[in-house]
Amino acid sequence: MPHTMSRMGDVLAGFHAAWEFESDSVLIRYERGIRTPKLFQALGERRVPLDAIAGVTLTRGKRGTVVLRVEPRPGADPLMEAAAGQLKDSGDPYRLVLPAEREVLAEYYADELRSLLTESEAGPAERFLVEPPKGPLSFKAYDGKASFDGRTVNFRWFWTGASSAKWKAGDQSFPVGELNGVEWRSPEVFEGHLRLLRRNAEASAAQADQDPAAVVFGLGYGPVHESLPFAAAVLAAVRTSSPVAAVPAPRRDPADIAERIRHLGELHQAGLVTDEEFSVKKAELLAEL
Repeated sequence: MPHTMSRMGDVLAGFHAAWEFESDSVLIRYERGIRTPKLFQALGERRVPLDAIAGVTLTRGKRGTVVLRVEPRPGADPLMEAAAGQLKDSGDPYRLVLPAEREVLAEYYADELRSLLTESEAGPAERFLVEPPKGPLSFKAYDGKASFDGRTVNFRWFWTGASSAKWKAGDQSFPVGELNGVEWRSPEVFEGHLRLLRRNAEASAAQADQDPAAVVFGLGYGPVHESLPFAAAVLAAVRTSSPVAAVPAPRRDPADIAERIRHLGELHQAGLVTDEEFSVKKAELLAEL
């Protein structure tokens, strides 16, 4: 039997967001303002099906506020799966902070939502129920630029930040059919990074700055509001894809190849690349022309 809200279309407005209660979902629209968390602005709006909600809480907040929160079911939202509990309360897209004088109204909606949830919806979801962020997406990490067009993740290294190991490996392309998951470590903590987990491959023991399947964050590089939606979109695509055969890499810009050979020569002269490694990598780059 389908869910129905007794007052479909009602809107509950709080700080930074407004929740609209519909017959089968909660539509969350985030404000765009200087005080609104950047992650909320990047998300714009999100529709959360009632089937994706495991529970509802209403608690006292700070400085005369109350906080209404819906708890997403494990596995229901790619954004929260990618975040893996690393978001701060202020960046939690499932919290609606309201003035304390709206507590009674918030309690009404909390009770309405609770009455529509069933025990079968409390467990893990078998598939993502909340739509992932829309692509194409890209962001600048400390050591390279990451881009995703919905089918392939590309890493293009920056000569100013990438390690010699990544320069030796060259720019990387990963069709989602070759991936098994995503590991996101917030740029707000030490050693933050985005690592792609490949199918039929052992977990990499290398540090992220040495792993060609990872980009590393740094101060001002790979901020949460850019890198987390990116990770969520890739994770959602991976979950709905099937393994695919590798396709030949497209031909590269000759000027770009020349620049990379020049930088490879600098690494060679500095003793960071052996004679053999220099010859092999130079031949690989020339083969891309």
